[in-house]
Amino acid sequence: MIKLAFSLLLIFITLNVNAGEKITYTLNNEIFEGYVSEPIGITKGLVLIIHDWDGLTEYEETRANMISKIGYTAFAIDLYGKNNRPKETKLKKEETAKLYNNRERMRSLILAGLQTINKERNLNTFVIGYCFGGSAALELARSGMGSNIVGYATFHGGLKTPDGQSYPKNTPPIFIAHGGADKAIDLNEVFSLSKELEKQNLKYEINIYSNANHGFTVFKSKRYENTADKKSWTSFKSFLKLSMEN
Repeated sequence: MIKLAFSLLLIFITLNVNAGEKITYTLNNEIFEGYVSEPIGITKGLVLIIHDWDGLTEYEETRANMISKIGYTAFAIDLYGKNNRPKETKLKKEETAKLYNNRERMRSLILAGLQTINKERNLNTFVIGYCFGGSAALELARSGMGSNIVGYATFHGGLKTPDGQSYPKNTPPIFIAHGGADKAIDLNEVFSLSKELEKQNLKYEINIYSNANHGFTVFKSKRYENTADKKSWTSFKSFLKLSMEN
C-alpha cells in the first residue's frame, strides 16, 4: 500500500513539474493576470508569450509549459485585463481594435508584462506571439523598446508594417512561421516583410508550411495542422537556442 501511494505521488509530481501559476500585476491601476512557468534548475533565459485575439487562455499556458520543459522561464502576458477573455468573434475584434488603434498602449502593456517578470532577474528575453500576438511582437520589434531582447517570433501573425513605422537597424533576429494556405494573411505580406528586413540588413528566418491555414498551431481547432505545427515548433526551438547563445 505504501509503495502504491509513493508511486502515485511520483506520477503526480511528474505531471506537475512544469505546471505554472497565474500571477497578477498592474499598470496604471489596471489589473492584469499573466501565467508563468519555470524550468527545473537554472533557467536559460526568458520567453515572453503574447496571446491571440481571445486573450490569455489554456493555449498560451500550454505553450508556456512546453517552453519551460526545454529549460526557459516562460511568461504569458495579458493585454486585455484580468477576467477579460472574449468568447464571441465580435468581442475579440473589438479588443484587438482597441490596441491596433492605440499602439502606444499596446507597447506599454507588453513592456509592463516584461518588467513584471524580469525586473529583478534581468534575463535575456525572446518575445513570441500567436496571430494577434504575433502582430504585437512585431510592434515591439519595430519600436526598439525593451531591454535584453535577443529575438522575436511570430506564428501566423499579421506582418504588415503600419505607415510611419520601420525596423531599427539593431533589431534582433526575427522568426516567422506562416501557413501557405493562410487566407487571412496574404503571402504578399510575407514577401514584403522579407524585402523590408533585407533592406535593413536584419537577420530573420521565414518558414512557409504547405496546407497550413491561419492558426495552424492552435491545438484542437479545425485549423490545426499537425505537421506544420511540429515543424514550426522544432525550427523555433533551434532559432531560440541560437538567439539566446549569441
